[in-house]
Amino acid sequence: MSGLPAATRLEDLEWVPRQRLSALRRLGLQTLGDLLRHFPRRYEDRVKFDRFPDEASETPVCLFGIVRKTAYRRFGPRRIFEARIEDESAGVLGSPLICRWFNMSWVQKMITGDQQIVVFGKPRVRGKQVVMEHPEFEVIEEDAERSIHFDRITPVHPAGDGVNPRVLRVLIHRALEETDLSTIPLLWPGNAVSERVWREVHFPETFEEQENARTQLVREEFFGIQLVVCARYAAMRGQGGTPKPADGTWWKLVEASLPFELTASQRKVIAEISADLASPHRMNRLLQGDVGSGKTLVALHAMLQAAESGWQAALMAPTQILAEQHYLNFRRILDPLGIPVVLRTAARKESSGGPPDATPGIFDDFRGAHAARVSDPAARRIPPLVIGTHALLFENTGLERPGLVVIDEQHKFGVLQRSRLIARGDAPDVLVMTATPIPRTITQTLYGDLDVSIIREKPTGRGKVITAVREPSKLPDIIAFLRDKIAEGRQAYIVYPLVEESEKLDVKSARAEFEKWTGLLAPARVGLVHGRLDSNEKELVMREFREGKIAALVATTVIEVGVDVPNACIMLVEEAGRFGLSQLHQLRGRIGRGAEKSYCILLQESPDGTAKEKLNALEATSDGFVIAEADLRLRGPGDILGTAQAGLPPLRLGDLLRDGELMTEVRRVARTLLESDPNLSLPGHEHFREFVENTSARTGIAEG
Repeated sequence: MSGLPAATRLEDLEWVPRQRLSALRRLGLQTLGDLLRHFPRRYEDRVKFDRFPDEASETPVCLFGIVRKTAYRRFGPRRIFEARIEDESAGVLGSPLICRWFNMSWVQKMITGDQQIVVFGKPRVRGKQVVMEHPEFEVIEEDAERSIHFDRITPVHPAGDGVNPRVLRVLIHRALEETDLSTIPLLWPGNAVSERVWREVHFPETFEEQENARTQLVREEFFGIQLVVCARYAAMRGQGGTPKPADGTWWKLVEASLPFELTASQRKVIAEISADLASPHRMNRLLQGDVGSGKTLVALHAMLQAAESGWQAALMAPTQILAEQHYLNFRRILDPLGIPVVLRTAARKESSGGPPDATPGIFDDFRGAHAARVSDPAARRIPPLVIGTHALLFENTGLERPGLVVIDEQHKFGVLQRSRLIARGDAPDVLVMTATPIPRTITQTLYGDLDVSIIREKPTGRGKVITAVREPSKLPDIIAFLRDKIAEGRQAYIVYPLVEESEKLDVKSARAEFEKWTGLLAPARVGLVHGRLDSNEKELVMREFREGKIAALVATTVIEVGVDVPNACIMLVEEAGRFGLSQLHQLRGRIGRGAEKSYCILLQESPDGTAKEKLNALEATSDGFVIAEADLRLRGPGDILGTAQAGLPPLRLGDLLRDGELMTEVRRVARTLLESDPNLSLPGHEHFREFVENTSARTGIAEG
């Protein structure tokens, strides 16, 4: 096929309007190839439109009609443009549709009477009218390009300021005619993507044709992602590490002191991590476990093994309050055994068990093992266990000679930071933990460079958690319930949302609610904790809550992770619909940690749409893995995958839930390729290596 190379720049083409170039660049479209990889986000059947609705629907509909009347109104600061759309199809029943746009004066300039128009959105009933608010729309014009936009399966591409879907459709249609499609670089072995696939994904004749084209291109896209992920994994495995075997003397003492038995799942994961530490390969492992599954004890085992073999072990948490919580929990276990642990955060530096050179008994084992590795006498004084925030990674005095680094709440750490840690010259083993269960396709993608361990069961003796969605009108009954439980000696969390854009307002609101609850629950004592308190104030409140001196804690999301108060068996979440689904599950995980039955009450005024789906999912299950799948469906992969967090190319076409089997298929092919050629240096693999190197450079990830 003759035509222009896919790398041809749009600014060099006379048929690309000059006034559109800036808008196209903002969308990342600078070449013909970029245009052709700008895939439709949906398709409209403009051969057979939906029937005009006479009732509300949660499913969007695509309608074609005539603009019969427009109006522009003002209600105080609000400006409303309305268009009355009627169905022009003869013999079709259906009410007229009212389309409304609020404070969008530019729409008035685009829609006038007697125009043919396509609208897309969810119909709602307002009074006696069927209304669409802020629908997507496109005016159908009688021009030479009408056949591109109408009487066909019509693509709707992601648009932006200065370039709408209609303009993009025309440009992409022209690009398909002008481009030598064989020059689009492909990765999938065998280049199974044919040239016609590019036309069929943008302008299909049938929906079956579109789906077949999409599947081929998703396979290509996923293979690029897995090639990067598996190359990173291969590079890690090839680096080598320092074996850290131990006979488990310290852990045996710890386990004997625990008032409960470890679960079978905990024991299995401990064995996996212990084998990793003892091997000559560097460990780079993800530990998944639902809230309350006992990940911290697994991490403590790993840290003790590293320390017993003569190395320093550090646990890094995303917030100071969580680091302090880990520190206090470790002290309760380790102080009686004389094993020192230190806390290092920006605000606090504390230690237990005495300085290393003054601790008799068990710590002599660490000093003796470490002395064999370190010739500098000062270096032999390093503490074996360090707890801190993620800032430890960036502080010169944070870690002296780490053999193991445990990262808590990995999703708040990020792969770019993890890459920096892995690239350290002292080459520590790395264990990352998350209490947010991750769907399998996400694990294969975001964490595909890690080995994975999963704790699938919770410790025995935990009370059942009952979740209920309630409207604010039920608050008097809820208050009475809270008072009864507090009178029985139980404790409660009362949580308010914290939104970054109005953080100060939300904190003030929490303070105001604190005053309200102080009166409602008197004489019981009520505490307040939020992110604007300094560390000493926060720790004082949390300590008094843990000790039972505070009966109810009014809080923001600072208690989302890590807080462990077994006596707290009630959680009331106000305006629950404003929280994310996984975040609500994390908050709920603060209760049900003792033997008592617990209650999570989600307060929301008339939840609908996404809020209703979220709250219903929480009522239906407490399984974090089921909730993670529901959260992915609600939010979409765009919030989860991205360059900054994943260090990977953003998804353009694939869907991590819908296309899970494809991801598994291409991962298998990518791993096989890297196993046969870890450095991608064999003839014919140069384009694979170039893609990996370019992606790594673009996202800031250093291989090795």
